Amino acid sequence: MLNVVFQNSDFVVVDKPEGLSFHSESGAGVVVKLSAQLGIELYSVHRLDKMTSGLLLLAKSSEVAKKLSDMFSAREIEKFYIAISLRLPKKKQGWVKGDMTLSRRGSYKLLSTHLNPAITRFISTSIRPHERLFLVKPTTGKTHQIRVALKSLGSPIAGDERYAQADTARKEERGYLHAYALRFIYEGQNFTFIQPPSFGERFLSEEFQVQLAQWNEPWKMF
Repeated sequence: MLNVVFQNSDFVVVDKPEGLSFHSESGAGVVVKLSAQLGIELYSVHRLDKMTSGLLLLAKSSEVAKKLSDMFSAREIEKFYIAISLRLPKKKQGWVKGDMTLSRRGSYKLLSTHLNPAITRFISTSIRPHERLFLVKPTTGKTHQIRVALKSLGSPIAGDERYAQADTARKEERGYLHAYALRFIYEGQNFTFIQPPSFGERFLSEEFQVQLAQWNEPWKMF
């Protein structure tokens, strides 16, 4: 059963497990599963990759879905992610900006042009030997944006078989990217959701937990 973090008459917030597809592929995806679990039709607002766990917002009507999608497009919904890499980044904090284009076999790459750029802000810190923890705030919502941004920094996400070294990535329990927090105003009401990851040895280590406690209000870090 999926973990419902919050729901009201308009939308649902669910903690999507790692490894579960958004859309139904070889089996039922998160939208189909949660719709069946709640006994109502749900509508997508934004997406999370299969390897990504964490907070996912789904609407209970097409009208609400459009409203929330428009809020994402207008950058009125703040999103914060956490990720772990096994490699040091070229810079410890800052911005990654650039157009993204489809590369090969479904992968994307970052370009030096800025016609319609993906914009990602991040900070990072060391937690254990050969482990770098990132707190990431994407301003835009491009496909694979965070995964490509960290790869461009020389720090592909641990367990990411598409953008990290495949044989090393396969040794990980999961892809270490998690949608950690959402914050927005809807119909005049403030909503804030924070959901730490619950699976993956690297996400459950004491060193990770200590650092995450310092990022318990991630919007204050940017």
